[in-house]
Amino acid sequence: MGELLGIARFRFHPGKVEEYKRLSAQAMDIVRAKESGTLEYAIYFNEDESEAVVIERFASSEALIEHGANMSEISPAVLATATVEGELLGEPNDELRAKLTGPEPQLFTPYMSLKPR
Repeated sequence: MGELLGIARFRFHPGKVEEYKRLSAQAMDIVRAKESGTLEYAIYFNEDESEAVVIERFASSEALIEHGANMSEISPAVLATATVEGELLGEPNDELRAKLTGPEPQLFTPYMSLKPR
């Protein structure tokens, strides 16, 4: 069980983009300060900023669990800014699998991959 990749798509509610940006800046500060196991945390906007895609890459299931704990205070506010859909790619450990109880994120496990050598 190794790295996990999270992909989330945000479709913002009217007037909520600036709130999302403010909260995302707080989240980025938390990740930088507390999360050595978060390998990537990137946010991309479409041209009119009505949608965003967030890419998160974690060294392990434990790192993703830690991220969830660190974000627990601001996550409800972030999620309230948009309709959110997401995927988690990888092989989570049993503890993380037990936390994946809702429809989001949808879990995809490896089938085939060409990784750089």
